[in-house]
Amino acid sequence: QIIPNKTQIKLMFEAEGLTPFTETLNAHIKIPDHRHAFDEVRMVVEGELLLNVAGNKLLLRAGDKIIIPSNTKHSKEVNTDENCICICANRTF
Repeated sequence: QIIPNKTQIKLMFEAEGLTPFTETLNAHIKIPDHRHAFDEVRMVVEGELLLNVAGNKLLLRAGDKIIIPSNTKHSKEVNTDENCICICANRTF
């Protein structure tokens, strides 16, 4: 399995018309339920991220991508001793 690096992921997002940014989530961080007025597009570069999207638990690892639709309740946490680095973008309508 080939996992794209940070630069390749940014290029993929840009090809979709998105403006990517890097987000680093610290080890053992918990971000409670929240919603956005935009679609959240996220791809993991390093580490692991546990998401709870509308009651569905998902574990994302390097190379995994998710699109969380606008106004969808979700939380996220890093359950490891390593930070999780993601490339993210907001898709507005």
